[in-house]
Amino acid sequence: MGEGIGSMLPFILMFVVVYFFMIAPQMKRAKKEKKFAAELKRGDKVVTKSGLHGKVSDLNDKDNSCVIETMAGKLKFDKSAISMEMSSKLNAPAK
Repeated sequence: MGEGIGSMLPFILMFVVVYFFMIAPQMKRAKKEKKFAAELKRGDKVVTKSGLHGKVSDLNDKDNSCVIETMAGKLKFDKSAISMEMSSKLNAPAK
């Protein structure tokens, strides 16, 4: 019986390493992005993942979308299309 556990130990260790270095950080990041999208409000300056800069002018929780006002007009996007990293950099105080 001890032989069976000994042969499974490398697989168990490999799973633990994969979990702590890949799965857990990805879950943490997804949670932060979900919180960021939920906390969006009118007037927030944002950048979409495709690089479009604008200001949130309307939010719709029914279809999880928002309207972003740009220099070219207003565009409707899913909240998930807004980049948390780029929007945070845009709103960070200048150094």
